[in-house]
Amino acid sequence: MREAQAGTDGGLDLIKAIPVRHPGRWIGAAVILLVVALIIQSLVTNKNFRWETVGKYLFDILVLQSIGWTLLLTVASMIIAIVLAILLAFMRQSENPLFRYVSWAWVWFFRGTPVYTQLVFWGLVSVLYPKIVLGVPFGPEWLSFDTQTIITALVGAIVGLGLNESAYLAEIFRAGLKSVDSGQMEAAEALGMRRSKIMWRIVLPQAMRVIVPPTGNETIGMLKTTSLVLAIPFTLDLTFVTNTIANRTYLPIPLLIVAAIWYLVITSLLMVGQFYIERYYGKGVDNITHKPVKATAAAAAAHAGGTPNSSGTVKGQQP
Repeated sequence: MREAQAGTDGGLDLIKAIPVRHPGRWIGAAVILLVVALIIQSLVTNKNFRWETVGKYLFDILVLQSIGWTLLLTVASMIIAIVLAILLAFMRQSENPLFRYVSWAWVWFFRGTPVYTQLVFWGLVSVLYPKIVLGVPFGPEWLSFDTQTIITALVGAIVGLGLNESAYLAEIFRAGLKSVDSGQMEAAEALGMRRSKIMWRIVLPQAMRVIVPPTGNETIGMLKTTSLVLAIPFTLDLTFVTNTIANRTYLPIPLLIVAAIWYLVITSLLMVGQFYIERYYGKGVDNITHKPVKATAAAAAAHAGGTPNSSGTVKGQQP
C-alpha cells in the first residue's frame, strides 16, 4: 500500500482503493445461522423425535438387508438404463430414419408415462402374458416359459426402473454427443475411420464431460425412485421395510428418520464418486483456472510502466 499512499509517481495518479462493503451478506449469514441454531435446538429438545428409537433401528438387521436390496435395484437398473441410453442416443444420431423414429418413440413413451404406472404394469405382466413363447410368428412354437417364473418381483422392478430411466438418459447422452464439435467427426472421417468407431473412440470420450454430471443426478434420483417398487410389489427395499417396522411399533416418525439417514448416507457416497468421475473426464478443461492479479503487482506495474503477468510479477522484474 506504500505505492498507493505515495501520491503521484512518474506522472501517474494512484488512488487508495476502499473495499466495497456488503452489509447484505452479513445480514444473510446472521439469518442463516439463526435458523440453523433453531433447527438444532428443535432436534435436540423435542422428545417426539424419539432418538432412542432411531438409534435402536438404525442398524437393525432388516434395515441393513433392505439397504443391500435398494443398492442392488439402483445399480442393476442404472446399468440397463445406461446401455440402452447409449444405444438410443446413437440411433437418434443415425442417418437411418427407422432408427431415429424408433429412438424417438421409445423416449416419447417411457418419458411420457409415470414410472409408477409402468411398475404396476410389470407387476401385472403375467396376467397379460401368462407364457413367454419363442417361435415363428403365426407358426410353430419352439420354446415356452411361465412368465411368473421368469419375471419375478425383483426382475420386474429392475426392468421397469431401467427402461423408464433409459428414456431420460438417452436425451442426456444425445445432448452430450451434440456438444462435441462436428469438426472432430469430419477430421476422423478424413482419416478413414468408420462412423461407429468414431462415435466410440472420438466423440463419446469427449462427450463424457457433459454426460457425467446429469447422469450422476439421475443415479441419485434412481436411488430414491426405488421406493416405488411396492407397485410390483417388491417388499424388500428400504422404504417398505422401515414402513413395516413403523406399522408394527406405531412409531412412524423415528423410522422415517432412519430411512432418511440411510438415503442421505448413500447419496453422499454417490456424490463423492460423481466428483472424482467429473474431475477425471474434465481434465484439461474444468481444471483450468486463471490466477488473479495481485493488487501490489498491479501497483508496481503502474510505477514501472509494465503489466503484471499470470504469476503476479511485473514483466522485466524478478519475482
